[in-house]
Amino acid sequence: MSTFNIQPLLIADIPAVIALAGVIWRRHYPGIITHAQIDYMLDMMYAPGVIEDEITAKGIVWLKAVAGGRLIGFASYGPQPDGATMKLHKLYLVHSARGKGYGTALINHIAAAARAAGRTRLLLAVNKRNTASIAVYKRNGFVIEKEVKTDIGHGYYMDDFLMVKSLAGPQGI
Repeated sequence: MSTFNIQPLLIADIPAVIALAGVIWRRHYPGIITHAQIDYMLDMMYAPGVIEDEITAKGIVWLKAVAGGRLIGFASYGPQPDGATMKLHKLYLVHSARGKGYGTALINHIAAAARAAGRTRLLLAVNKRNTASIAVYKRNGFVIEKEVKTDIGHGYYMDDFLMVKSLAGPQGI
């Protein structure tokens, strides 16, 4: 791993994250979802103001991943109302940063924050056809809990697995 660190996302970083999300999604998701759905979801989740509102009003923590002095990815997470679960909302890395341990570092960082907040489960949703990401999550201790299909509007659905990682015990075992 080159010099790598995880930092809180600043409001000033949001335009760079929006641009990076477009690059990552347009490379990773073709073949998993349509180009039209990619554009729709990017507009929905990364429109100006959406990330800032999540940070300032919704209690979602956003992180940036920096390696060699450049932004290589981002993640976001937040507590669920059940009191036991932290949800990993987003975890994205540029293609060239995959397979270098950065994703695991982000997961471990978020799991530690969840434990510190008294949470015993880390939950995420991942597209059922996103086999590469599913494999990464399984290697990091996540198991498939159930399938969900969510209508996101305009005729599009998120057809996902909900995956969960236990954070109980000293090492999350």
